[in-house]
Amino acid sequence: MTVQALGPSWLDPDFLIQTFGLIGILVIVFAESGLLIGFFLPGDSLLFTAGLLVATDQYLDYPLWLVCTLIVISAVLGDQVGYMFGRKVGPALFRRPDSRFFKQENVEKAHDFFEKYGAKSLVLARFVPIVRTFTPIIAGVSRMRYRTFVVFNVVGGVLWGAGVTLLGAMLGQIAWVRDNIEAMLVGIVLLSVTPIAVEILRARRAKKRGENTGSSGSSGSSGGAAAAGAVDAGEASSTTENGGQRGRHARR
Repeated sequence: MTVQALGPSWLDPDFLIQTFGLIGILVIVFAESGLLIGFFLPGDSLLFTAGLLVATDQYLDYPLWLVCTLIVISAVLGDQVGYMFGRKVGPALFRRPDSRFFKQENVEKAHDFFEKYGAKSLVLARFVPIVRTFTPIIAGVSRMRYRTFVVFNVVGGVLWGAGVTLLGAMLGQIAWVRDNIEAMLVGIVLLSVTPIAVEILRARRAKKRGENTGSSGSSGSSGGAAAAGAVDAGEASSTTENGGQRGRHARR
């Protein structure tokens, strides 16, 4: 199929839905929402495609309300697991060495995002690939008040999980979209591949710069500063019920 030829099959929402159906969607949403290994999965495009295919009666023979509800539940549970993982691991996460599926750079991005937006980051990060996977973990590391976390987790899960799916379903009602479904899927795959390709290129460039400047030895101290900043940010956000109070933290 033309869509699959554009990139790896695990980045092709159409292929994933055809192969694994609704269960596959729910597993991917759960993994991308809070498991460290899920950051590379096509979350946004997968939800959009799911709504599109439900509206056009292709592959997903389920009512739209059921698909949206199950996706929201999977997203909320995924963030919940990420939060509990962060609480258990604690600041040691910032000292974990890089591996094939784990990069300190991603943790740093989520930490900066959490530090900037506080509890609201749990909603905003839903719409930012990679960051959305690590933000609930950072919230757990910072020991954000659990009740505050749950509120913002649910709000974010509904806005992202149901919102993106409904957007796809709404476009699926348009005649031109129904008549050009494969072209739409090609565009969705391109949108899925682009952010990951950009991140890979940025990581490679950063690695080359680090090798050239010999600055790799500073990663330990920056990780410690990030850990301290995350804890401070969590304490600041948990001082109020809505988690809105926060502060900037100087990084050493």
